[in-house]
Parts: sequence; C-alpha cells; structure tokens
Amino acid sequence: MKNYILKQLKALTSIPSPSGYTQKITGYVSGQLSDLGYRPELSGKGNISVILGGEGTPLVLSAHLDTLGAMVRKIKDNGCLRPTTIGGHQWDTCDGENCTVHTRDGHIYTGVVLNTEPSEHVANKKRKKTESHMEILLDENVCSKKGVKKLGIQNGDYIALDPRTVVTESGYIKSRFLDDKLSAAILLGLAKAVKDKKLTLNRKVTLLFTTYEEVGHGASCIPADTEEFISVDMGCVGDGLECTERKVSICAKDSGGPYDYALTGQLIDTAKEAKLDFAIDIYPHYTSDAGAALRSGHDIRYALIGPGVYASHNYERSHTDGMMNTYQLLEKFLCISAAA
Repeated sequence: MKNYILKQLKALTSIPSPSGYTQKITGYVSGQLSDLGYRPELSGKGNISVILGGEGTPLVLSAHLDTLGAMVRKIKDNGCLRPTTIGGHQWDTCDGENCTVHTRDGHIYTGVVLNTEPSEHVANKKRKKTESHMEILLDENVCSKKGVKKLGIQNGDYIALDPRTVVTESGYIKSRFLDDKLSAAILLGLAKAVKDKKLTLNRKVTLLFTTYEEVGHGASCIPADTEEFISVDMGCVGDGLECTERKVSICAKDSGGPYDYALTGQLIDTAKEAKLDFAIDIYPHYTSDAGAALRSGHDIRYALIGPGVYASHNYERSHTDGMMNTYQLLEKFLCISAAA
C-alpha cells in the first residue's frame, strides 16, 4: 500500500491544480476511482464524491485536490507578469521557483518567480518579498506587454509553481502541495484497499475530494445524509506542537474552535489501541474543509486528522511513517476487517 500511495502522490503533484483550475486533476482522480470499480460523481463546483460502501451512520472522509497558486493580475510594460495570490501564499518562499503559466486557449509557458530586484550585484537595497514586489519572468523572448499578449497570455491566466516532488531512501517526502495531495493519495489508497482486500466497512463511507479548500469553500456542499465528517488534511509541525513528520496528527481545535469531542475521542482511542504514532495538537492559524461544511449550516459531527507536514505553505516535508500512520488510523477507525 505504501508504494501505491506514493505513486498516486507523485501523479497528483505532477498535475497543476490551484483553486479553480482543477479540471485535469479531477479527471485523473475520477479515472483512478473508475478503474478501481467505483462510480464517482462530479458536483457542479467540481468536487468528486464516491461511495466506498458500508451501511449505518453516513461518514464523509474529505481531502482537497486544490493548491495554493496565483493568477496574472497585470502584464507589465517590461514583459513580466505581476501575480495575484490564490490562497495563503508566503511569497518569500517562492522567490526563485520555476513555474508554469496556463492560458485559456491551452498554451503552457514556463517561467521563474523572482522579486523585482533579485541580483546581489545590482541592487542597492533588497526589495521586500511581498506580492507587489514579485513578478514572473517568462522563458520567452519578450520584453513588452505587446509581446506577452501575442503569446496569448492575458489577465486571469493561472500560474502554478513547480512541485519538485522527491522521496528519499530514508522515507522523507519533500514537495510543494503535500497540503493536501498527500492525504488525497491516502484516500485513494483506502479506496484501493476496500476493493483489493475485500474489506468490510462498519458504516456508510463516502470519499469527498474538494477543489476550493484553499479559498475557504471546498466542502460547503456535502452529501445530504452526512452525519459525521472527517477532514483528512495535514498535521502541522513546528514550535509548540507535538506532531512530527512521522506521526499522524489528531487536531482538537483550530482557528474555528474545537472539533467534536466524541468523534475526536474515538479517533484518539483508535490510535492508542492500534499503537500508532500520533499527536494531539491545537492549530490556531488553521482551518479545514470541516469548517467550510459547518459554516454552510450542516449539522454534523466533525474531526480533523492528517500526516505531519513541516513548513506548511512552503516547500513542505513529511515522511512515509506519518503517511502510513494516517492510513492505518483510517482503516482501524472504520473497523475494517477481512470479509468472510
């Protein structure tokens, strides 16, 4: 299962999918689910839902396919592009990153993200790395607004950063957009396990892959019969937190307030019984698809788990141990056992 999840992760990170530009990745995920024998459905806003099976209390497991990104805000007179942020970008982490620009007529152009005075040998004073001081230099022989427009680039075109996905021999996973493509890959692994291992679910389980989480309304629409909702996102790693890249995180509270006490407690008990490496943490600067579902008025019990991810919204790092602890928690929690 570990190899399958890693294979899916590499495939997912290779497909650019800033919020709102997710048609290619939803097509890929729908295809993978169909190949496994499921019948995925696509909502009007582009979310994928698929029933894994089971009977009883309806539970939704959610992961998001959309990522941080940018759009062309302005084509500058010098032929560079001024970006506008999609999601919570930290622009100082993007300085020097390669990227692609996706036009509405289907062309893809490569470029690099730099601040407006990047050279140590030229600048008298370093520029701040805020959005207004960043630009995209196209790998094309253009040096004017007119030249850029001739390429078919216009305001509103999407800009995607290169993911640079690497898995080391020691098990570390390094990539942009582990938030949340690592957990999306884990849910694909769960879908495969239910089919291949002929596992039995103790309740009705639906997978939901959302496409607008990074901008706040990914899971605003969920199956009407949902009673329990678990957002499978990333666990934060950093100062004041117990989670590491090798653990599964169970979040007790985020910026929206506490998660459901009973459901969170059941996840904690399951992790203890299965002897998994886990942490319970509080994330004051975090929100998830569970929050989007609640703000939309859904009356549900809700929780949040995910593999530990270091340097969130940056070039992120996790570990296969954290990935598998998360997968195993889901399998154990759903009381999956071999069918007779």
